[in-house]
Amino acid sequence: MVKKIVLGLMVICFSLFHLNAQAVVILQYHHVSESTPKSTSVTPAQFAEQMQYLADNHFTVMPLSDAVDALKNNTAIANNSIVITFDDGYESIIKNAAPILASHQFPFTVFISPAPIIAGYDGMMSWQDINTLAEQGATIANHSWGHEHLIRRLPKETAEQWHDRVESNILATEAELLKQTGQSAKMFAYPYGEYTAKLEAILEKHGFVGFGQQSGAAGEYSSITALPRFPVANAYADLSSLTVKFSSLPMPVLKQNISEPVLASGKFRPKLVITLDTTDLYPHQLMCFIQGQGAKKPIWIEEDTFSIQAPADMAPGRSRYNCTVPSKTRTGYYWFSQMWIRPKDDGKWLQE
Repeated sequence: MVKKIVLGLMVICFSLFHLNAQAVVILQYHHVSESTPKSTSVTPAQFAEQMQYLADNHFTVMPLSDAVDALKNNTAIANNSIVITFDDGYESIIKNAAPILASHQFPFTVFISPAPIIAGYDGMMSWQDINTLAEQGATIANHSWGHEHLIRRLPKETAEQWHDRVESNILATEAELLKQTGQSAKMFAYPYGEYTAKLEAILEKHGFVGFGQQSGAAGEYSSITALPRFPVANAYADLSSLTVKFSSLPMPVLKQNISEPVLASGKFRPKLVITLDTTDLYPHQLMCFIQGQGAKKPIWIEEDTFSIQAPADMAPGRSRYNCTVPSKTRTGYYWFSQMWIRPKDDGKWLQE
């Protein structure tokens, strides 16, 4: 009897370890400044407070490349692991963020678009700045050539022409980063967080890992070509709400009926059906939030499968369904986010 109890406990512990073995929270920043657009900024004081919190509470801040290797190889990641990333290459990174990160010896990654740097746009780092960060240990990675809306076709462009243009864009950017910095990490952050299955296929073909802007922790159930990140800026930069995200867990999604973010014309209330591994969560405590439409309880179809659908059309542009549920065994919430990208009623995109 004792042997059976011990064996049973070992099975349970192994099961829970396996479920939680891979969990890393990837943070996405743009500006660290008091004078840049609030929608994409945190102040230096906020950033310092956030980094101090991570240090004081013994989070493991790991290089993005190490997190990617663990996700690819299905190896364990330390509990409370965080990755810090920046998009676009603004000068506030080297002026304001890098000294704070250096004081804690925190690694970080900067996703770069070469065109604004080559053009010498105001507020952007120079190649010299970027190489200074690289010499200090930063990873420099791919953010497309000119921060384009890559999912959009040009006027009269065929599907094949779009594919070739976007593929060339990504590969030319990677070549330029190698030329300028000596780095070719083969990690790609989608501009605006916009991706499609066809864009993911281009990354997969060339061995790239992809990163979006849909929120949530990354783990074994995450797509390696569309890993989630938590955007940190403006209303999402408050430490009291960030602490919940710092400790979030990847939702154990076994299956979902829709993964393509772009909504087809007239299908602007997507019905998402998701099957979960419910071993370590309380299914009926799961709550979803529809961007612009508020909280909504899911409908449970089976013990492990629920559906969620917006009661009204999603607004043109980018939006999300977010779903969270507490863990049974760990401090933190399992977190899932599905990105939606919707054109206007006439099929045209919002101008940005």
